[in-house]
Amino acid sequence: MRVIAILLGLFLFSGEALADSRNAAIEDIVVTNTRDNLLVYFTVTNCLTDEIIEAIENGISTSFLFFIKLYEKKEFWPDREIESLTITHEITYDNLRKVYTVRRSNGEENVTGTPDFPEAEKLMSEIVGVKLADLDSLDKGKKYRVSLMAQLDKVELPFALHQIFFFVKLWDFKTPWYNMEFIY
Repeated sequence: MRVIAILLGLFLFSGEALADSRNAAIEDIVVTNTRDNLLVYFTVTNCLTDEIIEAIENGISTSFLFFIKLYEKKEFWPDREIESLTITHEITYDNLRKVYTVRRSNGEENVTGTPDFPEAEKLMSEIVGVKLADLDSLDKGKKYRVSLMAQLDKVELPFALHQIFFFVKLWDFKTPWYNMEFIY
């Protein structure tokens, strides 16, 4: 009986250690503007585990969802949402051509192919200059907040394959919400 309890404890501990070892995070957040638009840049780190990379290289398409929200800060009221965007980045691997294809929907669709995995990973994990709002919709001198979150889109497999690909549950990740406040 003790052996079962010890094995169960080791199994649960190893699962917790695995979950804690891949703390995806959003870094390098930049909110800036052009003459007409508010733009956002950021990078997601620690988002591709060995299991996810192996699945990608075995032909399973994988998507990241990026959620970006812009709020006007209010003093004694809830913040007012001005804009909300969901951006999708999808990666696939062609085993015959040995090419990773990254499809990014940053307002307009962008498809890039590369044989280099680090380059494909960089394309998957970066948001570069996404238009968040027109500057005409912001008032000078007011406080605003940009909230950001990223998550791995859940892979939908037929039920019969759930038994074979039990590790798919280990893919579930999402970052906490990250906030950046600024005055326009």
